[in-house]
Amino acid sequence: MPWNEPGSGNSGGNKDPWGGGQRGDSPDLEDVINNVRKRFGGGNGSGGGRRGGGLSPVVIFIALALVFWATRAFYTVQEGYESIELQFGKYSDRVGAGLQFVWWPIEQNIVINSENIRTLEIGFRKNTGTPQSIRQEAQMLTTDENIANVSLAVQYNIKNVEDLLFNVGNVDIGRNVIDNVVRGATESALREVVGSTTMDDLFNKGRAIVETRTKELLQRILDRYQTGINVVAVEMQAAEPPAEVREAFDNVNKADQREQQLIKESKAYEERVVLEAQGRAAAVLAEADGYRQAVIARAAGESERFTQILSEYEKAPEVTRKRLYLEAMEQVLGNTNKVIVDQKGGNNIMYLPLDQIRNNSNRPQGEPVADQAQQLIESAQKRLGNARGGR
Repeated sequence: MPWNEPGSGNSGGNKDPWGGGQRGDSPDLEDVINNVRKRFGGGNGSGGGRRGGGLSPVVIFIALALVFWATRAFYTVQEGYESIELQFGKYSDRVGAGLQFVWWPIEQNIVINSENIRTLEIGFRKNTGTPQSIRQEAQMLTTDENIANVSLAVQYNIKNVEDLLFNVGNVDIGRNVIDNVVRGATESALREVVGSTTMDDLFNKGRAIVETRTKELLQRILDRYQTGINVVAVEMQAAEPPAEVREAFDNVNKADQREQQLIKESKAYEERVVLEAQGRAAAVLAEADGYRQAVIARAAGESERFTQILSEYEKAPEVTRKRLYLEAMEQVLGNTNKVIVDQKGGNNIMYLPLDQIRNNSNRPQGEPVADQAQQLIESAQKRLGNARGGR
């Protein structure tokens, strides 16, 4: 590629490959001829025609052609750049930084910055410092059929200059061609990822997942077409609803937050009630177990008591029967509000327990006293009979 063409790596203007200074306006033809004559030992002709011993116009033309050819054949590749050399339009070689040479015009070169990381904006532009949304790029449809404005920045570099040159094409005309390739692939990948993501995930917890999936899908697309482009990073800048529905979306968010709060409160109430119910159930079980143990102990005590009574009854039946009768009468008559006085006792002073009589009068009256006494006696006799039969 000539020194004065884009991408030649010669920043700072058009320079002579032989180390000459920067060119200005085109020099006068007569001055050029005189300089060539002086360099090759010619005369100091002033444009008045060819003198004896001077150079012919053919020699001058050849010298000028060589100088022009040298400016095309020699070029410099800066650090961080790579040069692809073409021979008759086909790939010939790839060279790095330094002074390089091609056989122009059968060979030419294209210099590309292969190490610099470039940033591409999707869905927005920072032309004036403040991000401006690009609606046709930013608006996308989520999987739950909601519209979202999504913008992100893509960082990329060139990993294979040959693939970029021969599969993308026209890269020598500037960076815009490469940016357009990356932009189209990024929009395709991002729309596919957003189209499979719900709005809630896109706006909240799923942003990192969207970035990762977009980067992976974008790299697969670029590799599929062998563009030679490497995706360094994908960073989501914004994900929000359109301005027309933002207020309604905020209301929905508030309702969702209220719902989550109520769910948390209900779960806390549920846990508290369950714990209280479990505590009450444990208390009831403990009380029931205590009652069971008490009944067992009482039954065991009564059984032991009747066993002892049986032993005494066998020794003295009449005495034991009399004692059982008196105990039964004491138990029965203790619940009545009547006082039985033994007139044969000979006591002149009689004490009446009025307080006890009054308390007993407030109790509900049960069965007749005689019936109660009879039942107690029959029960005692039956138990004695069972105990005797068991022995």
